[in-house]
Amino acid sequence: MKHDSLQNPDELSLEEAASTFAALGSEQRLSVLLTLVRAGPEGLTIGTLGERSGVTGSTLTHHMKLLAQAGLVRQERQGRSIICAAVAYGTVHALSDYLLKSCCADTTPPEHCPGRDHG
Repeated sequence: MKHDSLQNPDELSLEEAASTFAALGSEQRLSVLLTLVRAGPEGLTIGTLGERSGVTGSTLTHHMKLLAQAGLVRQERQGRSIICAAVAYGTVHALSDYLLKSCCADTTPPEHCPGRDHG
């Protein structure tokens, strides 16, 4: 399920984070997303995505549907091709930030936490 608060980790609830992480709970879906992230914002045709990720046919269609519902990817038709793009970089960053926002919160001093950005 796509959540508007995924762009802001401070507004992300535990339930929203869990449902989005659940979309990544498959080796094949994670492989598809990583393949699209590596491809950059231009994305890939569905055929090229299948070749590079090793996931093809109806299985790829199923995984793309779940990733799109989670707001992690989108698909567009360009002429006769379907282009798949990992356009939800903000969502991926928000999920990462969600995991790390409380990193070392219970330690003293937290400024020495390796998971926090102090730059």
